Amino acid sequence: MLKGKDRGKRGKVVHVDPRVRKLTVEGLNLLKRHMRPRRQGEKGETVSVPRPIPSANAMLICPHCGKATRVGARTEGEHKARYCKKCNAAL
Repeated sequence: MLKGKDRGKRGKVVHVDPRVRKLTVEGLNLLKRHMRPRRQGEKGETVSVPRPIPSANAMLICPHCGKATRVGARTEGEHKARYCKKCNAAL
């Protein structure tokens, strides 16, 4: 994540919503939800739920160099391939 309270943290993308340009990352931007007990005798609990963040606040992590990077595109024969702008490795 590039901005906010979880700046510099990494996580796995769980859900992407392209209509509103937001994505949900596992373990980031957690919101505490107070859950009411469902059965008699059961206690209520506080659950941490990940909330969506703007896609502009997230970057791809290169698996080769381990750095946050931009993605480039190049043609290799007939296929289009993505590559890391920092280490030039194929993604």
